[in-house]
Amino acid sequence: MSDKTIIITGCNGLIGSECVRFFSEKGYNIAGIDNNMRQYFFGKDASTAPVEKELQQQFHNFKSYNVDIRDIDDLSQVFKSLSNVEMIIHTAAQPSHDWAVKEPITDFTINAVGTLNLLELYREYFPYASFIFTSTNKVYGDGPNRLDIKELETRYECYEPDAINEYMSIDHCTHSIFGASKVAADVMVQEYGRYFNLNTVVFRGGCLTGPHHKGAELHGFLSYLIKCIIHNKPYTIFGYKGKQVRDNIHSRDLVNMFWNYHLDPKPGAVYNAGGGRENSISILEAIESVNKYTKLNWSNYTISNENRIGDHIWYISDLSRFKKDYPAWDIRISLQNIIQEICWSQLNG
Repeated sequence: MSDKTIIITGCNGLIGSECVRFFSEKGYNIAGIDNNMRQYFFGKDASTAPVEKELQQQFHNFKSYNVDIRDIDDLSQVFKSLSNVEMIIHTAAQPSHDWAVKEPITDFTINAVGTLNLLELYREYFPYASFIFTSTNKVYGDGPNRLDIKELETRYECYEPDAINEYMSIDHCTHSIFGASKVAADVMVQEYGRYFNLNTVVFRGGCLTGPHHKGAELHGFLSYLIKCIIHNKPYTIFGYKGKQVRDNIHSRDLVNMFWNYHLDPKPGAVYNAGGGRENSISILEAIESVNKYTKLNWSNYTISNENRIGDHIWYISDLSRFKKDYPAWDIRISLQNIIQEICWSQLNG
């Protein structure tokens, strides 16, 4: 067993727990930070406490700290107690742009101030480590909606460009309250990399998903949709006729991006991180795909005329920049396999 350690915030969430599994298999000691705010955001069914229990039972090199990232004093005590930290993987967040409207101060202090707290402690205690931040494509606001988007039978589509790269402007658009707090964190992570010459990286995620996702109505489109289909629950599609397009990346493929970055880090790096064109799908297409796989004929959904403020009509991540810098990485888990894994998890959960 290695004496090297990784700090993972949000360790019981979708990406955080995948990091625990991935890096435990590589022999690292894991210091996890999580205070189950997901239950506060989305209710008892979204609690990550069962995930924490499972991780503790499965990995003896995993230690969990019940700490709020907004409390720099408590965070500092965790950092002081650790040594040989190679990576800080920051996945903790308030993740929903719908929920953020209810409590903008809570949203901003978790997403922006919490990130700043972690960056300062990183700079003080472990400046030689990699700092990996899970941002979001919502930092682009509704800018992608200005592209030349065409309406097709089951989806919206854009052909030029056929994917969104990292040079799309984050200015002069509507982000949502959540998007704005993530912009603040995103830019600060970049600044610590460039100003202090630290190995920080921002991954602007598309739809991050997988069988461990605790999907809720306000967050986790594919996971929650499949849950509704399999358990015959009603589902509301917010605007765009159900033809809005998202690209989906399996949590393990994303964590493998983290690993590749750590092996050859670049200060202040920014990468879009989604499933790309091959893993893109509209809501209507997702319903059809899940119905086909499960042999169901679910149609218990309604389409609202109002879309979420700042929501994308069409978004597909351009992965070429990351692939150029890290040619050993590629998407390994197809959209069809993602859907099958989530269905299996719901049917056997």
